[in-house]
Amino acid sequence: MKFGALIWSNLIRKKIRLLLTLGSFAMALFLFAFLAVVRDAFNRGGDVAAANRLVTINRVSIIQPIPLSYRDKILRIPGVQRVTYDNWFGGVYQEEKNFFPQFVIDPQNQRQVFSELVVPDDQWSAFLKDRQGAIAGAGTAKRFGWKIGDRIPIKTTIYGGGAWEFNLDGIYHGITPQHDETQFWFQWDYFEERVPERFKGQVGWYTVKLDSPDDAVRVAKVIDDQFANSPYETKTETESAFAASWVKQFGNIEFLILVIGGVVFFTLLLVTGNTMAISVRERTGELAILKAIGFKDGSILFLVLAEALAIALFGGLLGLALALVAIPAFSAYLSGTLPTLILSKSMLAAGLGFALVVGATSGLLPGIGAMRLRVVEAFRKV
Repeated sequence: MKFGALIWSNLIRKKIRLLLTLGSFAMALFLFAFLAVVRDAFNRGGDVAAANRLVTINRVSIIQPIPLSYRDKILRIPGVQRVTYDNWFGGVYQEEKNFFPQFVIDPQNQRQVFSELVVPDDQWSAFLKDRQGAIAGAGTAKRFGWKIGDRIPIKTTIYGGGAWEFNLDGIYHGITPQHDETQFWFQWDYFEERVPERFKGQVGWYTVKLDSPDDAVRVAKVIDDQFANSPYETKTETESAFAASWVKQFGNIEFLILVIGGVVFFTLLLVTGNTMAISVRERTGELAILKAIGFKDGSILFLVLAEALAIALFGGLLGLALALVAIPAFSAYLSGTLPTLILSKSMLAAGLGFALVVGATSGLLPGIGAMRLRVVEAFRKV
């Protein structure tokens, strides 16, 4: 008899148990994939951050402003190539659930500092000529069905309230799928002319582009020393460090994901191991017959491990297939709340490897027990 036919017949012996075990693997792999993409989403800011960029914020908090007049002083520091500035707008489109990040930008330097976010030349030229112009990320434009030329109303409660009207002059794309395509940019001059007087001449943060990443520590220190003991002291750090500190505000996401993943692994191992142990115990007489007719110990071990790996493989593929369908839909639903959730090929491979490791581990002890089974003692138990 071929091993394949024997393995298949053992697998479908208890169909309900097989389906429940496959379901356990599928749900565990779906959860594994979901945790992996959430972890990637929170860490992506540091992963895609440019090594030659610094972020300067108010030392007290990022929600505290710093003067626009700091720009020229920072630009005079040796090693600084360009400086741009941004403000958080915090508006909503149509209703509260339609959230996405909106930034007031410095149109003269934004494109050069953030060169990984690409806007076609003709669209950027139209944006520069339009005081009410705006640039939207491809993800946000797709989410709301926007196209070039649309009139976009954004309501704000921070800067005097009311709705601000924008003309969509361009759509930017990231050079890789990992780059953020959810932002909405508009002109600094339009912002300055509409906000109350107390907000004028103040920025949320500066982004500093350096000649060389090697200058990062020195330039950061010079910037902060220059504004020390002023009413608006600054805190300057690399873009990757800034992204990491931003993620920490949500708590220790990394630790939480590792704990949940560990619990999933341990629970799945117990469930699958128990299933395989029961299966082997139910077939004690059959295994004894196989050994009596000449099956070697290694063949018996192989049969048990093959069954466990087959369950792990099919259950894992089912869970990853579910993740491939569900995660993009979930990402679209959460657009603007979390960065885009990207299920990469490496995550799929890691998930399948995780399933196979669990399958092999859960089948190992029952397989060793079956391999060591003594024929005479086995028949006495039957």
